Amino acid sequence: MNQSEKRLFLIQSLLNERPSCQKQMIPTDSERQKILLRGLMNVRRDYPIDAEFLQVQDAYLQDEIAAKGITDIADLTPIQPGLYLWQGDITTLRCDAIVNAANSGMTGCYIPNHRCIDNAIHTYAGVELRLACEELMEQQGYPEPTGQAKITPAFNLPCRYVLHTVGPIIDGRVTQRNRELLASCYRSCLELAAENKLESVVFCCISTGEFHFPNDLAAEIAVRSVKEFLKKQTSVKKVIFNVFKDLDKEIYARLLGANYEFADNSQRGGYCGDRCRGRSFHLCRICLHRRTV
Repeated sequence: MNQSEKRLFLIQSLLNERPSCQKQMIPTDSERQKILLRGLMNVRRDYPIDAEFLQVQDAYLQDEIAAKGITDIADLTPIQPGLYLWQGDITTLRCDAIVNAANSGMTGCYIPNHRCIDNAIHTYAGVELRLACEELMEQQGYPEPTGQAKITPAFNLPCRYVLHTVGPIIDGRVTQRNRELLASCYRSCLELAAENKLESVVFCCISTGEFHFPNDLAAEIAVRSVKEFLKKQTSVKKVIFNVFKDLDKEIYARLLGANYEFADNSQRGGYCGDRCRGRSFHLCRICLHRRTV
């Protein structure tokens, strides 16, 4: 089967699982077919699937990822020893492990075609990832606590493993507990990577999307937590900060490009007032430039 035939086979198979959708018209153009297929994969519950579907799905997804272009972290240049910054699609990175910003259910995003990283990772890993996560959660018997981590195979992704962590959800002001939990996400993932003798770990911007953690403060916590961990002698030698938005790229570039001295001005709302005037701290959380008063 070519890619089009594989896609149609997968769509029809998933529609057949849902009696209410068996009369669903399948679009004729490839882009709308891809949207439909992703949506069907997103809403599919964690029940077994037959071997033929998995064989076709795996071949299809691996070809789709290859078509997007795979980036090997061996080809990247560190911005600091052991620290990398890369902007792009995390599902196309060849490395030991990528980090998924999960929810407490840990079985992925069920919203069709949602733009969160949890949805993207589960989509391109394939339905096996949800099944593996469900097995872990059944064994655990309760929702995943914030700040901890789980590891699964990556299935059809170019990386070897996925590290799943639940970041803090911000509703209003960022608290000290929120900061501690976000730092714990980074530590837990790195500790789990070390336990599994992994060398390279790619972090997304945990909690900054749907969970509303301020991007600049989250990046500061991420960089500080990773640098502290890398002082230890473990198997983890390369940590890549993966960003999607230009804003996050700029923030991380500044944090990694100089030895900024951070001041915890969060009790004052994280603002610098009139473009950095009137605050006696070193890094403005709005413009991210060094300031003195």
